[in-house]
Amino acid sequence: MDVIDTRSGRGYEAAKRALDLVIAVPGIVVTSPFLLATALAIKLDSRGPVIFRQERVGRHGRSFQILKFRTMVDGAHLLGPGFLISKGDPRITRVGAFLRRWSLDELPQLFNILRGEMSVVGPRPTLRYQVDQYTDFQLRRLEALPGVTGWAQIRGRNGLTWPERIELDVWYVNHRSFALDCRILVKTLAVITRPDEVYNENRADWGEREDERSRSVLDRSS
Repeated sequence: MDVIDTRSGRGYEAAKRALDLVIAVPGIVVTSPFLLATALAIKLDSRGPVIFRQERVGRHGRSFQILKFRTMVDGAHLLGPGFLISKGDPRITRVGAFLRRWSLDELPQLFNILRGEMSVVGPRPTLRYQVDQYTDFQLRRLEALPGVTGWAQIRGRNGLTWPERIELDVWYVNHRSFALDCRILVKTLAVITRPDEVYNENRADWGEREDERSRSVLDRSS
């Protein structure tokens, strides 16, 4: 009988996909009442769509639409500092502030996982203009499916600069295994209880300026 290698080699991808489905499918079912209630609360709180969609770069450079609950006023990227955001930003809605505090705005990404565009664990997906500036070393983070949580998130989250996060992401790509993914999931539970790490405090690591609406950093990556 063949032995399944759940490290980064043979069998790992199958084991990882199985873990994703074991989490995503029951997760959607169990949270469906909350998802519906949240959608209603967002609609009652402010004008605009319930779901925030944005093109991100996934595995091997392929683009996909990431899904989040909308936490800011509609068209927020056209106001103030674009997608650069800090705690207390007036563009954040009342419901959005609560969702961001506990990372609940990320729940729609369960559908991204179901569609195979994301994994539960992996580097956070970024914007195309950021990827266009990657070095050969940094491009290696695209070898893995993007994740809802990852090695960089449990090692510092938004307290890190993007170059620091990418270095951790490449470390994950080099060392990824089923055991490491499980370890990251366990540690993520502790991270999401620290809402002080949610905001990037307007950090612009890719040369962004507040008047560059179309080239601003993503609203929150983790």
